[in-house]
Amino acid sequence: MTAKTRTQAKAKDQSSGILLRYRDRDTPYGVSRKTTSKLAKTLGLTETQVIHVALARLASQTLPRYEPDDGPLTERQARAIRKLVPQGEMTDKETLF
Repeated sequence: MTAKTRTQAKAKDQSSGILLRYRDRDTPYGVSRKTTSKLAKTLGLTETQVIHVALARLASQTLPRYEPDDGPLTERQARAIRKLVPQGEMTDKETLF
């Protein structure tokens, strides 16, 4: 790797980072540096790892884990499904509730 390539790689790494500004005190939407440090010591992680763990947990709780569907079935699709289901064993319901 040449010096120019290393410089370009380093610049690329730095541009993909973000600036994190800690709060003066803990709030529902931010934490202080003191809290992050306590978490790091308690968990045996670095402060950066604590931030990644927190973001990973937020992502798993918030973001859908599946692709969005195409919406409700058309009448044609519903008829096709009814045709495939053995009659008398199951009933269909148009709504969940």
